Parts: sequence; C-alpha cells; structure tokens
Amino acid sequence: MKLRILIMAACCLLALTGQADEGMWMLGNLNKQTQEAMKELGLQMPASKLYSPKRPSLKDAIVSFGGFCSGVVVSEDGLVFTNHHCGFSSVQQHSSVEHDYLKDGFVAHNHQEELPNPELYVRFLLRTENVTKRVLGAVEPGMSESERTSAVDSTMLAIGEEVSHKDSTLIGIVDAYYAGNEFWLSVYRDYNDVRLVFAPPSSVGKFGWDTDNWVWPRHTGDFCVFRIYADKHNRPADYSPDNVPYHPEYVAPISLAGYKEGSFCMTMGYPGRTERYLSSFGIEEMMNNTNQAQIDVRGVKQAIWKREMDARDSIRIKYASKYDESSNYWKNSIGTNLAIRKLHILEKKRDMEQELRRWIQQTPEEREKLLHLFSDLELNYKSRREANRAQAYFVESFLNGPELIQLALTILNFDFEGEEKTVVANLKGIVEKYANLDLEIDKEVFTSLLKEYRSKVDSIYLPEIYQTIATKYNGNDRTFVDSLYAHSELITPRGLKRFLEQDTTYQIYDDPAMSLGIDMLTKLFETNMQMQQASSEIVRNERLLNAAIRRMYASRNFYPDANSTMRLSFGTVCGYTPFDGAEYDYYTTQKGILEKVKAHVGDVDFEVQPEILSLLSSGDFGKYADEKGEMKVCFISNNDITGGNSGSPMFNAKGELLGLAFDGNWEAMSSDILYEPKMQRTIGVDVRYILFMIEKYGKAGNLIQELKVNN
Repeated sequence: MKLRILIMAACCLLALTGQADEGMWMLGNLNKQTQEAMKELGLQMPASKLYSPKRPSLKDAIVSFGGFCSGVVVSEDGLVFTNHHCGFSSVQQHSSVEHDYLKDGFVAHNHQEELPNPELYVRFLLRTENVTKRVLGAVEPGMSESERTSAVDSTMLAIGEEVSHKDSTLIGIVDAYYAGNEFWLSVYRDYNDVRLVFAPPSSVGKFGWDTDNWVWPRHTGDFCVFRIYADKHNRPADYSPDNVPYHPEYVAPISLAGYKEGSFCMTMGYPGRTERYLSSFGIEEMMNNTNQAQIDVRGVKQAIWKREMDARDSIRIKYASKYDESSNYWKNSIGTNLAIRKLHILEKKRDMEQELRRWIQQTPEEREKLLHLFSDLELNYKSRREANRAQAYFVESFLNGPELIQLALTILNFDFEGEEKTVVANLKGIVEKYANLDLEIDKEVFTSLLKEYRSKVDSIYLPEIYQTIATKYNGNDRTFVDSLYAHSELITPRGLKRFLEQDTTYQIYDDPAMSLGIDMLTKLFETNMQMQQASSEIVRNERLLNAAIRRMYASRNFYPDANSTMRLSFGTVCGYTPFDGAEYDYYTTQKGILEKVKAHVGDVDFEVQPEILSLLSSGDFGKYADEKGEMKVCFISNNDITGGNSGSPMFNAKGELLGLAFDGNWEAMSSDILYEPKMQRTIGVDVRYILFMIEKYGKAGNLIQELKVNN
C-alpha cells in the first residue's frame, strides 16, 4: 500500500522534479545527474566550459543587465546583446520629438556616437559558494520565526560584506534557496559605464506591442545593443570620456547554422522569481489578491495613459517606458490567472499535497514534526486573506499609482548621507521622473484609482483621505485631487530644490503630497501589522513544506526556485499543440510580418516603416537566410525561463549563440508556479534576424565585424 501511494505521489510531483527540459539549474551546483541529462539531449561541451570559478567559461559572457534583465557579451570590445524591451527605458531617455529613437531606432557608427546611461550597470558572476552551514549555524533552538529571520539576515549580510572588504571591486550577496533551507554566496563584479550602441525602431523591437505580447506565433525583433566601458586597466569605472571598451574574459560565438526541430538549446541568465514549491493556499492568494489587483488597477491606469499616448507624440515618448513596464506584468497577471484555471494548477497542487499528507501520516518521524503543517498553512492564509487583498490593491492604487505620491515617497526615503556620486545620480533620477510627468494625466489617474480602490476593498481598509474627501470635498474625488496638486510644491522639482537649499519658508514635511505619502505608508504599516503573526507562520510553514517535499523524494534531482541568481535551463527547439486541431511550428519567418501588417491596417501596434517592409519583401537575406532562402525571425524551445531571463542568450550544443530569449507563451503563463512540458515554451529572436537588421537596416557593418560569427 505504501509503495502504491509513493508511486502515485511521484506522478503528481513530476513537475517539481527536474525533467530533461525543466528546471532553472545553478551553474555552480550542476550534479552528475543534470550533466548527464544535458549530454543525452545533445550538449557537446563539458560542464567546466559552462562554469568555472578559475578559468574563462561561458558564464563569463553572461551579464545581469541593470538588475532586471539578462544579456550576453558578443565581442572582444564589450558589445552586449540584450532585448529591446530591456533597453527601452534607455532609448526613451535619449529620445525627443526631434530625435525619436523609439520610432526611428538608433545607430552609433563609432565609439564617440555611443550614448551613456548613468543608471545602467552590468553584473558578471565570478563564483558561487555554499554557505548554508554558516548561515544556519546562527539559528538556535527555540528561536521564534522573527528571531530566526534576524539571525539569518545578519549572517547573510556579514558574509557578503566580507567579500567587498577584501576587494572593493567585488560584491558579495548571499541568497536563500529552497524557501530558506539552503544559502549560497554569489560573488560579482559590476561595470557602471554602459552605452547604447544600436536600437531597432519600435516597429521591429516592439512589433505587435500588447496585442502579441506573451503570444506565439511571434514576429518581434526584440533586441538592443550596448557596450561596456572600463578604465584603461579594464577595471570598473564610473562614466568618463577617458574610459575604453571593456575586454571580457569570454566572448560568446555566434552561429549562422540555425536549428532544427529537436536541436539542443540552452539558456543562461538571471531569472527573477518562481514559486514552484508554493502551497496551493499561497497560489490561491496570489491569484485572487496580487494578480487580480494588478489586472484591475493597472487596467484603469494604462487605459488613460494609452489614450493620451496615441493622441500626442510628446506624451508617447514620455510615457512609453513606464507604460511598457506596467502593461507587461498586467498582461502576465491576466494570462497567469487564466492558465491556472485552464490547466487546473490548483487541483494538481492539492493532489500533490494530499499525497504528502499521507506520507507524513505513515512516517513516524515526519508525523511528529509535521502533523499540523497543512492545517496551519490553511488557517494562517485564511487569517490574512482580506488584509492581504486590501494591501495588494493599496500598493497598486497608491504606491504604484499616482506619480506625485511616488515622487513624494522617493524624496521621503532619499539617502542624502550616501556617497556623493550615488546622491547625485539619484537626484538626476528624480529630475528625470519630473521630465516624464504630465500633471493633468496624473490627476486623472489619481482620481480614477481612488474610485477603483474604494470599489474593491472593505471600508475598514480605506485610508483617512476618503473621510476627508467625504466631509471636506462633498465626496468629489476630482475636487480633492485638484486641490492637492494646486497646493503641493512637489508637482515640479521646485519643491525639492527649496528643500535642498534649506529654504526656511518651505517645510517639505508639511507639503500636502508629502503628508499624504506619509499617511499612506502609515496605513500600509498598519495592514502589515495586522498580518504579522500569520505571515510569520506562513514563511515558517512554507519552508517546512519545501524541505518535506525534498525529503520525501531524496533520490530525485530538485532545482531551487528562481531568485535572480544566474541559472541555466536546457531542452530542445520544438513546436507544440495549444489546443485540439491546432499545431504551432517551432519558428516564424519574415512572411508573418508582412501578413500581419496587411491584416492589421490602421493598427499602430503593427505599423512598420516602408523601408523595412521593402527589405523584408526583397528576399535578399544573404548569409542570414535559412536553407530555404527565408529569414527566420523567432523560434521556440522548451527551455524553462521566467521574468529576468529577458535578454538571456539561447545557445546550441556547442555553446554558440542562436538568439535571445524574450518571452513565454500565453498557454503556459502559470509556469512560475508549475512547469507544463507539453505547453511551456520560450520565445526567442533569431540571431540571424538581429544581424540582418544591424547590417542591412542600420548599415552598421562595423558592429558585424566585431563579432565572432561561425557559419
């Protein structure tokens, strides 16, 4: 009987235990089982060529791009390929109505024309080290969860600081794995002088925009090119005209040979966050609270932004980057909730948990420790349900909503005692936010979100401003908003300037926008305190659940959830069947672009410049054509990725670059919670399309000459 239960549980847990094409694996902890699986699929490189802390290896060509994307070094002079949407804010910052790089693209034909981006950095991983024993050594028997957290956090911080104390050019960060059951140190080196080199027009880099986002078939040339600069000794340096191109430890070669169905494919990058081990109670909370709040609130905000962006080019340029960032996760949340329901993710999780319950009951040492694990999880998630929902809507409506409140909170939390260069850079960032703010649009957003929040939460979670609106402004939200903006000095940089100059006639903390921001933080704190006990117990029990799953299947090959550290995923190039009667091929070509342009006449999401259409219609693709003479634009594999993997290189069996990952597919949007092998696909832009656009549209043959291209 016990054997039959374990076999049934193994089937239910299959998605949690690395299959050949599932898993975001730690490069510094690739065990023999994982290495063998890669070889069986076709990998022709030894593991030491993928990762080595002592010798140049493929991982030395991979960067964390700005801390929010990934990228790959492709030349001896520090060229980096990443996604267009990863470089979008940099392109936007350099754009104006007169020089509309968002619309027309950007090309630097020499180093002097490359554009600096002070807010950007790239991060190289040097090595990783398991420090679990040291971190957990700080945990003493009988500690409460808050005491444990404090001990663990302080030890993690101390270990990281030891790295930079030994070498000021290095950064040490300790991250938790397996819900806090393991801890690893990553040692990095950052380069802060990163310059824009090439950006295709948005009609290429964002082709399809929201309509095609997260959807296959895809025809988006989602790429951008930057260059890393260093001092004359190849060391990290802040921006200076005297800096020179960085010379990397390893340069990723590029393949023009392409791929076929079943070809080996691997990605390396920095996936942000997955919740593959999260309980069914946690998934349900995520659906109904976090995701639904993003869907509802961002939908309201973005509709206002989009209307004004479509009406005026000046607003389009100002709001393009923040709209892009907001809408990306808005649509992600929509797709995730739909996929959870359609793929019956909750039911699968509950089946797995039921089998785990039985195992605990039948294993005396587990029963003694975990008898109440699931009842405690259920009770504590239920205890914080309404407060958590209110908090999710509160954060979206106010802390991520009106930009005036965001500016007030940024100023409130500003570290004026930091390093001079950091203070200056952060002040420039605030001024940049003002430059991209339209007050009338922001007032409309604020008014609409006040109404949206009121309609979605219980009245006990309404902050005091609602009482003020009811009594002082006769319940008129817009009148309140107009008055707030009329009486605040923070609607322009003038208020910040008066504060910095210590103008005695201006008390910044009495400014109505600042006062409101403080009230908002106070309300958020109150909500957190209401959930504190339940949240603490949830963290503890999710950690125990994670550990129990791994003990139950001690012989299985488990990978940790993504946590923004470097990971490798591997699989094959392959199509899929999204539903009965439909079969999707593993690639798209230039023909699809031309077809979509014709099918969406008048739709700005599919408008493409005539010269680009002419290039794609000519059929003259030269060495970038496939065996049929066509131009492959995008392709898909069953590699396992998530947010943060954008810009991750997709390599063939020899470690040659095939393209850049930039998206997942609509049918498997629940992939952060459960991997679905039949459905989940990574969408990448073909490197041959990238090179074609650089050479033929951008006429930047100088960049092509820098690359190591293999036929």
